[in-house]
Amino acid sequence: MHGEYKMPGGKLVVIDLEVEAGRLTNVQLSGDFFLEPDSVLHAIDGALDGLEADLPQAATTRAIEAVIPDTAMLYGISPEAVSTAVQRALHGEHKA
Repeated sequence: MHGEYKMPGGKLVVIDLEVEAGRLTNVQLSGDFFLEPDSVLHAIDGALDGLEADLPQAATTRAIEAVIPDTAMLYGISPEAVSTAVQRALHGEHKA
């Protein structure tokens, strides 16, 4: 499944994922945003991998926020933008 979201005033956020047994798997976040340190990207993928596919968007956002260190710098992306892309992937909305 594939979802995209262009954050207002930000960059394109892209999520590719699969759903197995009601849970997100093989989650890959990409786009034209920047994260520092780079390890935050893998942390977000890991936070999403295994989540229940039917979680409310707010719960998905909280799961992402929980793995982003206070010292991280996010440019053109937010936890809300990532969870919106996840929702679009799950519901077949592909457009940015």
